[in-house]
Amino acid sequence: MKNSIFSVFILTACVFINSCNSNKKEINLDANRNVVKKYHEVWTNGQVTDLDKILAPDFVCHFVNGIEWKGIEGAKNSISSHRKSFPDWKEEIVDMVSEGDKVVTRYKSTGTHQGTFEGLDSTGIKVTIYETSIYRIADGKIAEQWGFPDALSLNNQLTKQ
Repeated sequence: MKNSIFSVFILTACVFINSCNSNKKEINLDANRNVVKKYHEVWTNGQVTDLDKILAPDFVCHFVNGIEWKGIEGAKNSISSHRKSFPDWKEEIVDMVSEGDKVVTRYKSTGTHQGTFEGLDSTGIKVTIYETSIYRIADGKIAEQWGFPDALSLNNQLTKQ
């Protein structure tokens, strides 16, 4: 009799605990990583029309150097403008970490300076920098990005004599 009461108590506790988690939204870490990989691919291939499937409509990007853009159109304009300065821009993910609704990438960016960039006319210099970005994913799309490019290294490479 004691065993059956104890078993009913344990079963009831398990049902209660599981039912408390039933409203919790399940996070798919693989899907989060994949959408971030696709975003890096857009920076590499310049196919900004793909951003409609990758970014949330209210997407916001914050860069450590004070640059910020909002919305899918803002991202399209920023990527297109950057690729005018560096038409062969390529981003290669080196490290990726994800937890909850966040994905962090450390990536190697390369490109040849062939157009005006931050007031500096084309130098023809091939640059390589490392960057880190933190992404917040919401409903399968990137909602926010915090970018930390090695701007000092980029500037030093572009202005070397």
